[in-house]
Amino acid sequence: MPFDQADTSFGEPFGSQRPRFNIGKHESARDAPLTDLQYGYLLNQGIDFVTTPVTNSHFKTRVFELVSDHLAVLRRQGQEPTSTETGSQADPIVLPLTPEDTGLFPSPAVNTYTAYISPWIDLCSSNSLIASISRQVLNLEVNYAAFCGVRTIVIAGPARDASRGGGNRALAQYSRAVQEALTIGPSLTVLIHMPMYREPEEPEDLECAIETLSSLDPREATLKADNQEAELFGAWSSWHHVRSSCNYSLRLFVALQVPRVMPERALQNRWFAEPLHYLTLKPRVFQQNKAGYPCLSKCHQELIFSYMRLKTVPWILLCDVGPDSADFKPDDPSALSASNRPPLTDEDFPSLAAAHDPASGATFSHGPGANAHMVYLQWLETQQSPFTALETPTLTSFQDWLQSPLQPLSDNLESATYEVFEGDPVKYNQYEAAVEEALSEWKDLNLPTSKEGTVVIAVAGSGRGPLVTRALKAAETTKVDVDVWAVEKNPNAYVYLLRQNQMLWGGRVHVVKTDMRAWKGPVLSQSPETGPVYGKVDILISELLGSFGDNELSPECLDGIQHVLAKPHGISIPQSYTAHMSPISTPKLYGDILARSAADATAFSTPWVVRLFAIDFVCEKVPNHGRFQQAWEFSHPVPEGTLQNVEARRSGGIMGGGGGSMAGAAGANDHNSRYCHVTFVCRTAGVTHGLAGYFESTLYESRLNAQKVEISTHPERIDRKSKDMISWFPIFFPLKEPISFPADTELEVSMWRQTDDTKVWYEWQMEAWTWVGQATRIKVASSGLCSSRKVACLM
Repeated sequence: MPFDQADTSFGEPFGSQRPRFNIGKHESARDAPLTDLQYGYLLNQGIDFVTTPVTNSHFKTRVFELVSDHLAVLRRQGQEPTSTETGSQADPIVLPLTPEDTGLFPSPAVNTYTAYISPWIDLCSSNSLIASISRQVLNLEVNYAAFCGVRTIVIAGPARDASRGGGNRALAQYSRAVQEALTIGPSLTVLIHMPMYREPEEPEDLECAIETLSSLDPREATLKADNQEAELFGAWSSWHHVRSSCNYSLRLFVALQVPRVMPERALQNRWFAEPLHYLTLKPRVFQQNKAGYPCLSKCHQELIFSYMRLKTVPWILLCDVGPDSADFKPDDPSALSASNRPPLTDEDFPSLAAAHDPASGATFSHGPGANAHMVYLQWLETQQSPFTALETPTLTSFQDWLQSPLQPLSDNLESATYEVFEGDPVKYNQYEAAVEEALSEWKDLNLPTSKEGTVVIAVAGSGRGPLVTRALKAAETTKVDVDVWAVEKNPNAYVYLLRQNQMLWGGRVHVVKTDMRAWKGPVLSQSPETGPVYGKVDILISELLGSFGDNELSPECLDGIQHVLAKPHGISIPQSYTAHMSPISTPKLYGDILARSAADATAFSTPWVVRLFAIDFVCEKVPNHGRFQQAWEFSHPVPEGTLQNVEARRSGGIMGGGGGSMAGAAGANDHNSRYCHVTFVCRTAGVTHGLAGYFESTLYESRLNAQKVEISTHPERIDRKSKDMISWFPIFFPLKEPISFPADTELEVSMWRQTDDTKVWYEWQMEAWTWVGQATRIKVASSGLCSSRKVACLM
């Protein structure tokens, strides 16, 4: 393991910066908040934040006595409070807090604390008395912490999952209690401390186990023993139950406990999509390296590094490990000053493989003492890969941020929007390569041109002119004479194009202000007697593609301008494009859309443009069923017979008009409607919140050797076809209700591209089918039909 002491300050060039670790400290045995001097000591060891208990051992003793006494009374009366029905026996009430019950009081520092709710309560207890008292304690502590000014609280996760030992009932109790806590503390951020999965308990875990209220009921120990064997995704399923019951509250997050043994990648990816706030590390997670330092395995490092790439970086919480506030010595003058450690070298952090290699003959040193874990994490921070060109602050801010799709035909874009598009050199390099290839082959094949000795090029929807510039460069590279026309409907962009023609293009471009569908073609000549004479275009270039390929009406726009394309050799760039999709789990986006739906009735009907990042692709790649599957394809130019049918339908010459697929439509745009039905296979249980959409496009395919110039946002192919392209973010088709499904499920998706000759919209539906026999399936869930007709793209 090399050691790099690279500084990560903001003064560095961006390419050398890395995600920053925010490291906190939790001491489970602590009975009271830190003193100011203890807090200062930890801050000077590199700790950024600390946790605090809300109540102390005095309160715990009072509650335990209350429960114990009440249970004794019930047993003497022959009653056992084991169900939700308590009969005529009322549960005791936990009296309000007193100054003897807590050391937490309002202070200037209290809003920097994270309050940890007493871990000795058991909200999942099958004993109704213990569950009731636990809920009362939770409400008291949440209410008091909010009063003191605490902003964040952590609640220990449910003690059992739904798979065994009455887990369904337990989770219902737990979820209801958390929902109530969110109501009691309306300004609090609530974290549920969840394990990534339930690891088998080891002797040291039993020694460190906290005595809970359930220890007062001997039957709880039996239930716990019956619940030892748990499924890998059980803890995630419990978390999903809790946040679903809380209606995807935007104030509910996860504090994820990193396990000693890393699970399979599918579970790591599942948690990556969740609203992570803390990653918690216990002593058992660390191993000792050759130099005596605590270290994390390569798998643990990769997990942390990948999670640190999230827009909201999770903080690291050291639990019962790292610098100890008890080490503070008030009489030590250096205790509150920054520690002066000797410089660390490669020898301090050899790999774990070297540390455990018997052939090395290594002898372990004592290591750096109590601050060893802190020093290691500070060093590990420098081992992350620097931010890439795709991780600039601007691009990172777009992670999982909902944007409404553009309406390029009905709206005129602003200059800033064009500028964002133009900031992607990859796309324009590919377009330039496509034009170069087309011009070279035109020259090599000696094809006829629409203007003698000159290839006529039209850029439809020129915007601010980047494609015009690339077309001129391609002509210079290939030494082919061209006549370039720039067509743009936006009156403001038209002014900019005229200026570009003066300042950059030297007057070589003909700039036309009109909707491309109304353009009659290049003007060859003009006279007062005969008027203008229009010619044809040899190469038609456009950048009308959307996140799903066709969602910004590229097919309709190119249909409208195809009449100017020369026959039979005219070329359209792009020549074709395909739409692809995959079901995803994205609880953050779903929660965001759910919150918006309170004020926006179309929130779940909108196909959102999103830079999808914190997501989990829930399906697997299996034979005949890929993780990403094609929905449909469009090619240009369309056959001439198709356009003739369009004109006939538009004029009522076919079926008397009104014969389109939509009521009242003539069907003039029906050739651009599409339908698909695809099946995805899910190996593990999970939940899907909608469909992620991508596209691929062939800009130009060689007539000589069939080689293609392509662009793609397809996650499995983008690096091969257009690496680092950022012009298009994916599209997200949300479901109104998430679909939860068991393992070995098939998700069947039906999707339509609909049109009524005036607008275009999408309809989508998902069904979950599970096999119950070799030839029998049952449907376990369905989304119903979702439609974007109310937010359709206007033609």
